[in-house]
Parts: sequence; C-alpha cells; structure tokens
Amino acid sequence: MARSLEWLKLTASEVQAEAAADALLIVPVASMEQHGPHLATGVDTVLGGTVALETARLLVESGHRTVVTPVVWTGLAEHHMAFGGTVTLDSATFQAILRGVVKSASRHGFKRVFLMNGHGGNAEAIGTAATDLAVEFGIRVGGGTYWHMVPEVIAPLLDRQPTLMHACEAETSMMMHLAPDSVRPERLAEAHGPASSRVPGQPAGLLMRRSFREVTESGVVGDARTASAEKGEKLLAAITQKCAELLRNPELWTTR
Repeated sequence: MARSLEWLKLTASEVQAEAAADALLIVPVASMEQHGPHLATGVDTVLGGTVALETARLLVESGHRTVVTPVVWTGLAEHHMAFGGTVTLDSATFQAILRGVVKSASRHGFKRVFLMNGHGGNAEAIGTAATDLAVEFGIRVGGGTYWHMVPEVIAPLLDRQPTLMHACEAETSMMMHLAPDSVRPERLAEAHGPASSRVPGQPAGLLMRRSFREVTESGVVGDARTASAEKGEKLLAAITQKCAELLRNPELWTTR
C-alpha cells in the first residue's frame, strides 16, 4: 500500500523520514468566503487542497517525494466581507500563520517548501511570504497561485472567459466535479458578473483592493452558466499535470 502523501495521516517518524529524504513540502493556502448565489463558501479550500494533493500525487508517481500539509483555510478576504459568509485575517496574522507553518517544517528538516495558493486575495502576500521565509530560514520557499501558474492549460477548456476568475465557469465546473453538494443548480441562472474585478482603465500593475460589492452585484466575476462537471474534471487534470511539471523542475530547487 502506498504511503499517504498527507502530513496529517503520517506518523511523526514518517514525517521526519520524508524531511530527511528531501521531500518537497506543499502547503495549500486558501480562504473561506462568499462565492456568489450558487456555490458554498468553501470553494477555495476544496479546490486549493485538491489541486495540491493531486499535484503531489503526480509528483510521487514520477519519483519525487512530496508531502502536503492540511489547507490553511483562512486568508485575506476583506474584499468579500460585505456579502457575509466570509472569514478574513489581517495581513500580519496571515503572514504569522504562514511563518509558523514554514518555521515548523524547517525545524523538522524540510528544505523545500511550496506555498500553493488557491485564493486571489492572497496572491501578493504569498509572494512576500515566500521571499521573507526563504531568507529567514535559509531554505528554498516558492509560492504561486495555481491558475496564475498555468493559464495556458485553462483557457482552452473555457467557453466564456479566458481564465479562472471568481465563482465562475472554471471554479463552478471543478466544484460540480469534486463537491456537487456544494453547488446550487437552481441559482446558476444568476451566476454571472463582470469580466474583471478591476475598474475600466485599471491595468494589471495597478493594485487596489475594493469591495466586491462595488464590482459585482452577484458576487461572481466571470460567467458560470456554462459550467459542467465534465469540464471541471478536465480542468483539474490539466491544472495538476502542469503544476506537477513545473514543480519537478530541478532548477527551482538548486542552490548555487
């Protein structure tokens, strides 16, 4: 029987053995927040955790030792608070949680850590954490938001949008595949909104958080009305295969 990839299902000595064997540690980071009228609040936790585990499974199948922690399920979600159903941290607390997890891993001997982000509001903070923690603990720490890492495999599978957005065609499809009880099909007709959370004229390089209540009446960015479980299965497979390919790259982890 194959050993579990999940830290919480390993004994302490098994975790230590993985660290001693230079396993990659993946830390999925997510959020608990509103996802429109048709999706449950745990979307980012479900999807982020599953992408991390499936990526790890593919890495292990190709001979790369990998361990995955439980999902850090709270993140930076102030921009969703106006809709209710949302839990948010302040930036200092969020960074402190990530620091505590990575510090623990470093003390146990892990030398390669990847913060696998599944919530757009965390993206900039994940980059900051990866840099700061690598310097502080003297180990390799990477970070990335999974759909930002692999946009080229997402776009061809979508009909009404170019990438994963929020409570959208992509997220809804993957939830239909993974957790259909978290989808409210009778509300899908309402599940659409603007094509961006940015105001007209705001370029990608200009960062300014605003309440989603100002941006989208439904709480959705994108269009979930063409979502399907079949599409979700294809998205999950394409995303995890490409993420595993990226994380297998030895150049990411080589110290010079």
